[in-house]
Amino acid sequence: MANKVTKHIPNTITCMNLFSGCVASVMAFWHLYDFALLCIVLSAVFDFFDGLAARALDAHSIIGKDIDSLADDISFGFAPSAIMFAFLSDYIIEEGDWMDYVPFIAFLIAVFSALRLAKFNNDSRQVSSFFGLPVPANALFWSASVVGFYNWMLSIPLWTILVAILVSCWLLVSEVPMFSLKFKNLTWAENKVRFVFLAVCVALLFLGIRGIALIILWYIALSVILWIYNINNSKKEC
Repeated sequence: MANKVTKHIPNTITCMNLFSGCVASVMAFWHLYDFALLCIVLSAVFDFFDGLAARALDAHSIIGKDIDSLADDISFGFAPSAIMFAFLSDYIIEEGDWMDYVPFIAFLIAVFSALRLAKFNNDSRQVSSFFGLPVPANALFWSASVVGFYNWMLSIPLWTILVAILVSCWLLVSEVPMFSLKFKNLTWAENKVRFVFLAVCVALLFLGIRGIALIILWYIALSVILWIYNINNSKKEC
């Protein structure tokens, strides 16, 4: 059992996640997208270690799960929403009229991230895999896309970005199975999907920040391909 000091370590790490997410949001509103991305990455690191610390120290608390979801929605829901709000404001800076309200669509990311987190907390199926896109992956995709593809995104039609936001919101709460990177062993037979995924990720990382966004797209694409493949196999067996 955790003592009086160690029992607070996991929640402290979670609060660091929340703090970093708040800073990321401010950086986004200041249009400092690279710093916002850095803070989101830090939040992801803290999010990984708070659960690890809770298990290692046997320091699970009543409020731990709740504060973890709150921190995640700020860091991986509101922060990327703020980044996209600021980016869309850059995009339509000279449009005026009703277009001034278009950037607010970005906050759907925060709304659907909250729904995703609530669904995850009450879904006993999501132990070794996920249903729907994990919120950290969605946050990294949007933040890395703005930093790595800023000029290109300004050159494409606005509707494509808005559709992409809506698709990502749907993916967050969808029933599309997404594989986890948790390894029970290192055998090829049971982990070939993970090995293939990681091999491509290594190559994509040579593209720098752009590679982060492409890794998330690769993760989504591979998950969808496996989903469709399994559906077709099930139909053949029937």
